[in-house]
Amino acid sequence: MDEPIEVELSAEIARLHNEHQRYSLRLNELVTKPYLSAEEQMEEVRLKKLKLHAKDLISAIQHRVTVQV
Repeated sequence: MDEPIEVELSAEIARLHNEHQRYSLRLNELVTKPYLSAEEQMEEVRLKKLKLHAKDLISAIQHRVTVQV
């Protein structure tokens, strides 16, 4: 695999890990609340979907890298 592509994929994986971590932190904030407003409930669902999507993208990129090596 070309080094520039590998560097670009590593940067993308790092970005996705940061997003995933940010979503996790916000979800933890919401989980600790005794009551969630309707907006917070919607945000919780949205964050769970975004977190899963980021994880799926990380896995797909890592799989692509291992297949091409």
